Amino acid sequence: MRKSHLFTLALIILAAVRSPAEEVAYQPQLFQSLKLVYEDKFDGGTINADFWEVRQNTTWVIRDGVLHGDQSTKEFQAKKVAEGDKAHAGFKPVIWLKKVPENFVCAMRVRYDAKAYQKGFPLLDLGHHIHTINFAEKATTLTIKKDVEKLAVEEPLFTLNEWHEVIIELKKGTLLLQIDGVKHVFESKNIDMTGQAQIDFKAVDLGTCQIDHIKLWEGK
Repeated sequence: MRKSHLFTLALIILAAVRSPAEEVAYQPQLFQSLKLVYEDKFDGGTINADFWEVRQNTTWVIRDGVLHGDQSTKEFQAKKVAEGDKAHAGFKPVIWLKKVPENFVCAMRVRYDAKAYQKGFPLLDLGHHIHTINFAEKATTLTIKKDVEKLAVEEPLFTLNEWHEVIIELKKGTLLLQIDGVKHVFESKNIDMTGQAQIDFKAVDLGTCQIDHIKLWEGK
């Protein structure tokens, strides 16, 4: 076989073994271009403290390429309850993703687990209590600044005990939420990440959270 043919064949084989992430770059809807800020596949043994902050003494470890979150210790819970601060006793795993740009795209594979008897649903906070995405069985609700505005939609839905591919795009006035390819665009003058730089992951009381991989971009 001629050398030119061998080279062409090698290129074809190389293209075939590329991962999906290499083959198709994410195309944002709200931005013209993206600048990568942070990416993690959790292949290492330690949590990157530059981008993650564990809250309420909850338990977070990397195991088998997945970031696992669980509740705090019983001793810590008992102490906080005795102090009258049950809300911060660590019954639900909580972790913050830091250094989030004002205009951003975040793509991740995430899962929240809970037993049938455990009440409630998980949430994501884009900015601390600024844009709260509450997941429930029949609706997804965006609550802005606790009580300024509330927008509910029937889909996309986030179910418990299953892995989901989640993409969030946010710029002033607009928030795109996509779950497993199903998307909804929220529009409001109150959507604004100015002065905020974090995404909060909060699971169900006594439940768990798992993050398989995550990418964070600044939108231009």
